[in-house]
Amino acid sequence: MKCSEIIEILERLAPPSMACEWDNPGLLAGRMDKEVGTVFLAVDATEAAIAQAEEAGADMLITHHPLIFKPLYKVNDQDFISRRILRLIQRDISYYAMHTNFDSAPGCMGELAGRRLGLTDVHVLEQMGSTESGIPYGIGVTGLISGGLTLREMAEKTKEAFGLSAVSVFGDVDSETKLQRIAVCPGAGGSTAKEAIRWGAQVYITGDVSHHEGIDAVACNMAVIDAGHYGIEHIFTEFMENHLSKILGGDIQILKEREAFPSCVL
Repeated sequence: MKCSEIIEILERLAPPSMACEWDNPGLLAGRMDKEVGTVFLAVDATEAAIAQAEEAGADMLITHHPLIFKPLYKVNDQDFISRRILRLIQRDISYYAMHTNFDSAPGCMGELAGRRLGLTDVHVLEQMGSTESGIPYGIGVTGLISGGLTLREMAEKTKEAFGLSAVSVFGDVDSETKLQRIAVCPGAGGSTAKEAIRWGAQVYITGDVSHHEGIDAVACNMAVIDAGHYGIEHIFTEFMENHLSKILGGDIQILKEREAFPSCVL
């Protein structure tokens, strides 16, 4: 199967038109006509992920975060981004990224995170548009936790749902108040906190929350659980492995990176 045919499958799931204007999803390096026998999945195109792709004999690398965000004026071995691009091209590995289009597409990142947390009555947190059939799409989701949980219980549930050893919490973790309305925004969700407040969320689960974003949310009666950027978004690789395996069957080998959180709490 050619790289272009796999891209068609990816873009049926998460059309590039659903990406934010500032984003850069798509084929970032390599050949559309490349014959693909092995696909390798990763959250980021790190040195480790590329090395694992090479080890696996991958013909195509698919990541969530694009390696290229800003224009590259030179592709050489003098900086880490162009060095990785050069390496991928030399190994003839076609490289595709699906970022905010995957974040916003129906059934993708936001809904996946909400499903892991067991949310019901789920709605898009920050709507960006609607599909031709009228299904809303956008960033994050909000929903209800059946019966409600205390903030401490919600933090434990978040750790369990995403396989985390720790989370950061803004709010009163000793409160016995049962919280039901939850919002979740995988990735860096500080700028979307206002949407969670508008929905009346009592707990906002996201990543990369700054000190001021956290205390400002609490001042608006919304607790925040910071599960880390990678902490939630690593669900991308497992979902894509299952999705592509169902569609492609045994025709193409689908592999994913060894889970490696880029930061840790000591």
